[in-house]
Amino acid sequence: MRKFWRRTGVAACVFAAFVFINNSSLLTGREGPPVLLAHRGMAQAFDRTGLRNDTCTAARMLRPTHPYLENTIASMRASFDAGADVVEVDVHPTTDGQFAVFHDWALDCRTDGHGVTRQHAMAELRTLDVGYGYTADGGRTFPFRGKGVGLMPSLDEVLETFPQGRFLINIKSNDAAEGRLLAAALKKRPADEADRLMVYGGDQPVAAFRRDAPAIRSMSKRTLKACLLAYIGYGWTGMVPAACRHSVILVPRNVAPWLWGWPNRFLDRMEGAGSAVFLVGSYDGGDFLSGIDTVDEARDLPSGYSGGVLTNELLTIAPVLKKAVP
Repeated sequence: MRKFWRRTGVAACVFAAFVFINNSSLLTGREGPPVLLAHRGMAQAFDRTGLRNDTCTAARMLRPTHPYLENTIASMRASFDAGADVVEVDVHPTTDGQFAVFHDWALDCRTDGHGVTRQHAMAELRTLDVGYGYTADGGRTFPFRGKGVGLMPSLDEVLETFPQGRFLINIKSNDAAEGRLLAAALKKRPADEADRLMVYGGDQPVAAFRRDAPAIRSMSKRTLKACLLAYIGYGWTGMVPAACRHSVILVPRNVAPWLWGWPNRFLDRMEGAGSAVFLVGSYDGGDFLSGIDTVDEARDLPSGYSGGVLTNELLTIAPVLKKAVP
């Protein structure tokens, strides 16, 4: 019996040593600054208290600190200039077969237009003032009114304006048909663009998109959950779950410590599987995507961290992580 327990103890020690060595970041060599993903590009900040899906965030804008409006060409250019490596944009199909780059499901909050965004033609959307509804004082003043006329771009315009720019494209609906439409639109573009584009959104459109455009990395809440849970379960082996392959992996800060080999070994495994990893804010069970948005959060990253970081506050985070000058 004593011999049995001695052998069991040795086997346990060998197993523990294997798990430690196989998942240690100490023996991995990664260099370079983090990859910054500007969520909403250069956007106006707003009060996030009690947010719901139908909250008009333009009506609760904080005091402006810069002149840019999200999802505009000027905002994207300023984001890249300020140190962003990737810019997130939101898209809606239009009645004339294009994709409008705009955040909201409906036009009434931010613009002088009315109705559901996808029920309009791109030519009409281009005439709207995308700064019309922004106010920081309860509607007494509208500092961007009249300054956003004609600034809603199409997705094609964005990709042609920034031929080297990297983008994360957000499908705003949960309509499978929209995933197929976006796949068809992107497949008409040069094949080498696949490496600089990523897509995320609802489970149904992303599933359809993945079937029709497998060359472009994509993610939904369902695929992300499947990836992270499977990896937590058996990632200690070094195996990468199928759900983690050729994907976009958003890692909440409070989930990261549970990932085998975090950060460097995990990053190496995911990149080897063709996926892009971005650290985001802690997950609290809600639907709103938080980022690494404060100086303290940026300084709390693992030493030498070279993976992706999603932020809503590019002008705050870029100087800390990349020594960028806005």
